[in-house]
Amino acid sequence: MTDEPIVAVRGEVVREVAPELAELGVTVAARDKDRQTTLTRLTERITALRSLLDRYADAIERRETGAVFVRPETKRSGERVAAYTGTVSTTVTVTDFTVLGELLVAVADQDLTSVYGPSWSLRPDSPVYAEARRAAIADAFARGREYAGAVGARVVRLLELTDTGLGSGGAPPVRPMAFGVQARSAVNYDAAPAFELEPQRQQVRASVEARFAISEPDLG
Repeated sequence: MTDEPIVAVRGEVVREVAPELAELGVTVAARDKDRQTTLTRLTERITALRSLLDRYADAIERRETGAVFVRPETKRSGERVAAYTGTVSTTVTVTDFTVLGELLVAVADQDLTSVYGPSWSLRPDSPVYAEARRAAIADAFARGREYAGAVGARVVRLLELTDTGLGSGGAPPVRPMAFGVQARSAVNYDAAPAFELEPQRQQVRASVEARFAISEPDLG
């Protein structure tokens, strides 16, 4: 236990940065009274979606199949099947935002396809986080020196440094758009419109707590 004077401070930083990833949720559906017809249509539409996404392979980092859902629809009474419904969900992660609007519209122009997004984010290992942590530490050191100087003292040494939080998120929050089409014939991609999308800037916050030993204050 020491009787030396101590100053405790919190260092904080908030950064607004451009997103690095945009995520689209795509759902392809099919429905028919005949089960095999439903499955065939669903397979054809999934294949068409994959072919479309192949055209944007350079802009897409990941394509991940999520839930596959096939079920019979029964009438209100009894177990008689009225129709079969099937859906397949795919998550598409895009890194090239210059073609994102075009891709989004092209995907939504497919048969019985719904699109939800984009959801903007940073990579989990983005260097932005490390920069924010360093900035928060620098802020803590600056505050420690300021508080010590305010009482006529100086910082002698660092006693403790604690990471109290690091987070990120869009600012301000914006609900992604969701849309789709019910039926289409052959798609003319060159004639398809494209949305002009503005990437949503991400807020990165970091904070630390620091305790410093300081020289004897000049109480006079």
